[in-house]
Amino acid sequence: MQENGTAPGVPPESGNPFSEIDLALIDALQADPRAPWTRIGPALGVDATTAARRWDRLSTAGLAWVTAYAAPGTAPVAYLEVTCDAGSVAQLIAALAELPWVFSIEHVAGEFDLFLSVCATDLPGLGRLVQDIGARPEVRAVRTRLSLRTYLEGSAWQIRALAPARRAELTQRTPPDGPAAGPELLHSPTDLALLRALGEDGRAGHTELAARTGIGESTVRRHLNRRLRQRGLLLRCDLAQRLAGWPVVVGYRAAVPHGALDRVGAMLARLPQTRLCASVTGSTNLLFSVWLRTTDDITAVEAVLADRAPELRLDGRTVTFRTHKRMGRLLDPQGRALRHIPLLTPDT
Repeated sequence: MQENGTAPGVPPESGNPFSEIDLALIDALQADPRAPWTRIGPALGVDATTAARRWDRLSTAGLAWVTAYAAPGTAPVAYLEVTCDAGSVAQLIAALAELPWVFSIEHVAGEFDLFLSVCATDLPGLGRLVQDIGARPEVRAVRTRLSLRTYLEGSAWQIRALAPARRAELTQRTPPDGPAAGPELLHSPTDLALLRALGEDGRAGHTELAARTGIGESTVRRHLNRRLRQRGLLLRCDLAQRLAGWPVVVGYRAAVPHGALDRVGAMLARLPQTRLCASVTGSTNLLFSVWLRTTDDITAVEAVLADRAPELRLDGRTVTFRTHKRMGRLLDPQGRALRHIPLLTPDT
């Protein structure tokens, strides 16, 4: 990290550092984050060495990264809307950012100041974590929304820079060999060691993972392949979205009749702008966020919502000033990755 708080290798005032082939590369890795360069290169129309070299430049500069985390449903997740004293926002963010169970932090404009995503091993533990945040002297109020069903999260969001046929070549996966892993299956020593190592670098090879974790390479290969097939462990290729052309993040809280919730949630998940969509507790039972090119696009998105889901009632809207942490990655003001904090619950 540089003294000015930006990622290494990138001037703080640089323009768009992504070329078209860079965006296509990220799109390819969104389709299959661990695909070998011998598959990625041809999908881009370049050789494997060129694809690997371009990825090394992007990842070294904090412009893109691959991370891993437990899938939604394997542990309780809550979204917190935190109101705090105006003069203590920076201090509170700095303290919360170091907590591994606070995996995302946004400073927002709206009816509250911070939007947090937090996780725990069980509901009582989640309740204690929420109480701990509410007890901090900087905090004036906390509203908690427990996630009930996730319709879309960041691992499924796509840049859409690749031609559909090229992307289809990369998304031909082995069918799952069983149901999604349950919470208890993600807390073995092997699971936790792999989560730490893959959270830092989701493309690390089996030999490197074995060296980092102290687990035999054959065990790493077998265990990781099983977790990925079961969808208990997710991989995500992420990027500095502000520099890549999506500087506007808008969060919504909405009320939908319960009988229409799944249909509306599925519709939102299909919108290319949607980054997160989940049903949550409370009278405003749907939470979703979108990535946009400009603030003018907010009106267009809301017109689509009114047309396709007239039963949806928007009860709140926030616009993000800055994302300080996303899925365990600390980010600089432009969204470049600075440092990874493993996504672990307090008792792990």
